[in-house]
Amino acid sequence: MSQVIFVFLDGVGLGPAGDSNPFWLAPMPNLRQLLDGPLVDGRAVERPGLLLKGIDACLGVEGRPQSATGQTALFTGVNAAQLLGYHLTAYPNARLTELINEHNILKRATEDGYRATFANAYTPVYFQLVKKGKRRHSATTLSVLAAGLPFRSLADLERGQAVYWDITHRFLNKYLKISTPVIEPELAGQRLARLADEHDLVLYECFLPDLIGHRKDIQEALSLLETLDRFLAGLLNEMGPTVSLVLSSDHGNLEDMSIGIHTTNPVPLLVVGPGAGAFQKTQAITDVAEGIMAVLGRKR
Repeated sequence: MSQVIFVFLDGVGLGPAGDSNPFWLAPMPNLRQLLDGPLVDGRAVERPGLLLKGIDACLGVEGRPQSATGQTALFTGVNAAQLLGYHLTAYPNARLTELINEHNILKRATEDGYRATFANAYTPVYFQLVKKGKRRHSATTLSVLAAGLPFRSLADLERGQAVYWDITHRFLNKYLKISTPVIEPELAGQRLARLADEHDLVLYECFLPDLIGHRKDIQEALSLLETLDRFLAGLLNEMGPTVSLVLSSDHGNLEDMSIGIHTTNPVPLLVVGPGAGAFQKTQAITDVAEGIMAVLGRKR
């Protein structure tokens, strides 16, 4: 029995070493120790139980990769940008929604008899805004809906059975004025790891890298990378021997703070655990979903 924890970090690419790249500047001691160096372009690692490589997010379509098509490609394995003929920003349109409804990784795993879940907690405000037409569903939310899976709530978060998209709950307190204990990043990682005790596929999304990349605030970026490093340390330390971490992104952004827009850089594919070998031939974000299904295997 193999389980997968799929961590989707929005807006993380592999850029060259330099002062505009927070991944080059940030200490990130846990990740650097794991990879024998920083998470920058040109670094590749392949050994039993560990794989790091850069994979293509442009998908043969002119222009800078965008969130709607990139996330759809990542979660379905279908080249969404090629299907549309362009990179679509923000939220999936009707055509991409149909694609997600049919082919997303949560639905595929569920239909194959696996226990799948989305780790992120939702607030009641989110669904109220959607109902009023003031918020649209992202690719991850559409995937949960298509798979017929329940959404995790703030009550789940308080019980330690969910993770918020900002990892530590600071956004809930500062901006949404929801009184929730702020937690250490390691604890958030441990809670994510524990979801694999009861599920075969766990998906988690953090879009802070993309938000901060657009703001071009290097100090904010360095603080985020400290949080991410500690979060991943907690996750990896808590994971069981049959669990594989799969981490990737939809497009670059945070790795080049000089521009504040998406990049055409490759994005990282990091796999830690017994499933690393299933991703040896992965070349693009469209290959990630198939790799995950290969790790899970087929029940039917």
